[in-house]
Amino acid sequence: MSDKIAKHKQPWKPEELQKLQVLAGKGKGLKEIAKALNRTEESTKDAARQHGFAVAKAR
Repeated sequence: MSDKIAKHKQPWKPEELQKLQVLAGKGKGLKEIAKALNRTEESTKDAARQHGFAVAKAR
């Protein structure tokens, strides 16, 4: 079993949002960002959209 536990319906912490902004700014893809933050892709996409961060599309 994985040693990381998914954060189901947990609020986003300011440091997570900051990391999301940094990774999105570097042009990282949604899947990579979600994995780095231990969040689902859907949650990551929603948070990025809500805070105005542009996430790179998969190539």
